[in-house]
Amino acid sequence: MDFIIKEENEESLREYKVSSKKVFDGKVLKLYFDRVRLPNNSTATREKVSHPGAVAVVPVNSKNEVLLVKQFRYPLDKVLIEIPAGKLDKNESPIECARRELEEEAGVFNGKIKHLITIYTSPGFSDEKMDIYLSTEFQEKENNPDKDEFLYILKVPLSDCIKMIENGKIKDAKTVIGIMCAKEIILGKDKNLYP
Repeated sequence: MDFIIKEENEESLREYKVSSKKVFDGKVLKLYFDRVRLPNNSTATREKVSHPGAVAVVPVNSKNEVLLVKQFRYPLDKVLIEIPAGKLDKNESPIECARRELEEEAGVFNGKIKHLITIYTSPGFSDEKMDIYLSTEFQEKENNPDKDEFLYILKVPLSDCIKMIENGKIKDAKTVIGIMCAKEIILGKDKNLYP
């Protein structure tokens, strides 16, 4: 007999951890194999990737060009076009991380930064939370990527970024979300949100 939740009550959807075993402890990620109690009192297993959190930033210059980075992504075996992004370092706030990633990846300094949205990147298996920001009125200098980071900077008009999303040239989720949120501000659809 199937268990059907009939009331709109978040607590009735909750799963409770019964046991947890760390099966991998890497530089960035930790992998857990957990046993949980389901709302119908049966048990199931869950694999959970624990992540320190990350940020992404949509840098838009005075010409309404978005500074994008083109880089190889090993898990996909592809080069992707993305907004600057990176994981939080230990004890680093999201806004500090945003400024650091802008400098390292895009050579962007001293701009205004406004929080756009917080997303969960892959809630089916990971606890990664990402804050996405908009950066404007910045200075452009030379970038300084990490020693294991190889990327090209592209300056693409915001309107062309939208077309690149529509035609599938930009497929990265954080980039799609960031650009679509920034579009509302930059193109003036919500003047109250401009940083």
